[in-house]
Amino acid sequence: MPNLAIVGYGRMGKLIEQLAPEYGFSVTLKLDEFNNANREGVTRENFRGVDVAVDFSIPSAVRENAEAIAALGVNLVIGTTGWLEHVDTVKRAVAQHGTGLVWSPNYSVGVNAFFRLVAEAAHLLTAQPEYGAWAWEIHHAAKKDAPSGTLLKLVDDMKKAGYQRPIDVGSNRAGTVPGTHEIGFDSSADTITLRHTARSREGFARGALQAARWVVGKKGFHEFGEIVFGAAP
Repeated sequence: MPNLAIVGYGRMGKLIEQLAPEYGFSVTLKLDEFNNANREGVTRENFRGVDVAVDFSIPSAVRENAEAIAALGVNLVIGTTGWLEHVDTVKRAVAQHGTGLVWSPNYSVGVNAFFRLVAEAAHLLTAQPEYGAWAWEIHHAAKKDAPSGTLLKLVDDMKKAGYQRPIDVGSNRAGTVPGTHEIGFDSSADTITLRHTARSREGFARGALQAARWVVGKKGFHEFGEIVFGAAP
């Protein structure tokens, strides 16, 4: 059984632990704010025998976690969002230490299909100036970043697909909503609405474990959508 470390032992970390045996993992290390507040838990001794780590911590901790874990030669899956200003630094650490890393703003397989559907719709409407666009989401009140990494990627994918007109972006945080994302295109003639609704956090945990199983023994910086569906066209 490959050994798994969980960095960030909140609700997602506990769900990862619960589901890990289904993916062939033994959880041998759990780090949280009580034993890793200043990266003191990321030691060679603690990570001895660990094949891959999964990070569902907080945005401010991701860069240092990733650099320290790469320096130990351990592969990593990052499920935390809100840290992408440090992505180049993390990529350099992965390359320097010859490790493997998988990143995604959202590990739901359905959301990764949604990314591609939205990009295709944006591409089709690029040359139709009468269509304006919006991007909207709602998440639980405890989610720390707004807009979420998922919504930012959706907007970025639309722009990369050629849609260069303004996109109105909105975020709401309330209650315990796992996550709903909606992209719309509107003209005087009609409206097109694309929506993904998560029913629970389980899809995110299962996707992260799928990524962890894939990245064992791999090198380089990878996106989850490429693992599931191949490189985007």
